[in-house]
Formats: sequence, C-alpha cells, structure tokens
Amino acid sequence: AKVIHADAPGLEHGLAENVAAQVLAIASNYSHILFPATASGKNVAPRVAAKLDVAQISDITKVVTPDTFERPIYAGNAIATVQSADSVKVITVRTTGFDPAAASGGSAATETSAATADAGKSVFVGSEIAKSDRPELTAAKIIVSGGRALGSKEKFDEVMTPLADKLGAALGASRAAVDAGYAPNDWQVGQTGKIVAPQLYVAAGISGAIQHLAGMKDSKVIVAINKDPEAPIFSVA
Repeated sequence: AKVIHADAPGLEHGLAENVAAQVLAIASNYSHILFPATASGKNVAPRVAAKLDVAQISDITKVVTPDTFERPIYAGNAIATVQSADSVKVITVRTTGFDPAAASGGSAATETSAATADAGKSVFVGSEIAKSDRPELTAAKIIVSGGRALGSKEKFDEVMTPLADKLGAALGASRAAVDAGYAPNDWQVGQTGKIVAPQLYVAAGISGAIQHLAGMKDSKVIVAINKDPEAPIFSVA
C-alpha cells in the first residue's frame, strides 16, 4: 500500500472536475478505484466511471471476490450480489457497512504525483459549514433521533436536546420531522438523508418507515420509544 499525494491550487477545495481528472491520470495503474459513498465521493466517482467507459458499482457493503460485491437495494430490504466484468472497477463504498480501520499505526510510503491542470469548469465560491459542539452525525457513537410524533419544534427541542446532552449524543430526525420544521435538513437520517450505524440509536416518536430504517438499521443497539406497539421501528429495535 502507498499514499499518492498531489498538491495544486485546483485541488484545494475538492472540485469534482479537478479531482476526477487527477484520479484518471493514474487510473491505468489500478484495477479497482474506490470512493466513499458520501456527497463528495458520489460527485467524483460517476465522472471517473464515465471517462473510463465502465459501469460504476454503487454503495457496496461487502466484498465477495475481487469482481463480486453486495449492495443494498429497495431501501435496504434486499441485498443484490453484483459481478463486474469491467477491467477497472469504479466503486462507491457505504462506510457504515465496514468496521473502521485503525486511526494510527499505518506505515504506507508516500509518493508524489504531478498535479493535473485546473479544468476551469467550476470555481469555488465559498462554503457555509454548520458548527456544533455535538459529534458529527455520521461519525457519532450515540445518536438520538426524534420524529413527527413529538408534535412541535418546541417539544422536539424540549425532549431531544437534554437527552442528547446527557448521553453526549448527536441529534438526528426523521424526514417527517424535518419536513415539519422540527429539525434542520442536515439532521435527517434515512435513505434520502444520512446513513448511520452508531453503537446506540435512540428513536423517539419515529414510526419506522422503510426509508428511515434504510438509514439506521445497521446500528448496533436500537432503542425505540413509541406508543404504537405495531410501529415498524420495532422490527429492528
């Protein structure tokens, strides 16, 4: 294993056109090119796959063989086993599907690569980054999420915030709660939100629609608080 390092002003902000060009510059040396299934990875990987004229394999959760992989479909209700005959595999990886690697102790050599020219197709204008003292949602070990059943933004804040403070947890929400204005968009957990797999996931007032379960059912321990004993959330809690 080795780390390939390229440094240029055009790469500073991770613009997809420039990062894709940098990957393509060394792609011929590799049989597999992997990206995390994050907003950034999903922005770059399709460009690389298209330029290489190969089919991208998305959101894998298991490597079966070097050319065969498993990935969730139908909001996680089924697992597809896919095999690629392409000479180069371009893959996005669902990071919650694999155990985290050690954060230290690596000994890979670092190799410098010539940076590609700026594509000039997009320009970084600025960013607005939400700042919080809480853990980042996708990296948190404990998450407490609230649903629409809490009734109002005031009740959501009254119930969920002290619980999160007590547990040192990140705050999440169902899509229904976000759509109702109880919580901001970046708290949404689910198929169209963030995919999480913490050690502990507490779902308060969340019925457990398929789309929500797809985003959190890989959590190690799931605690559901719900008045409806037939709520789908109890199928995974």
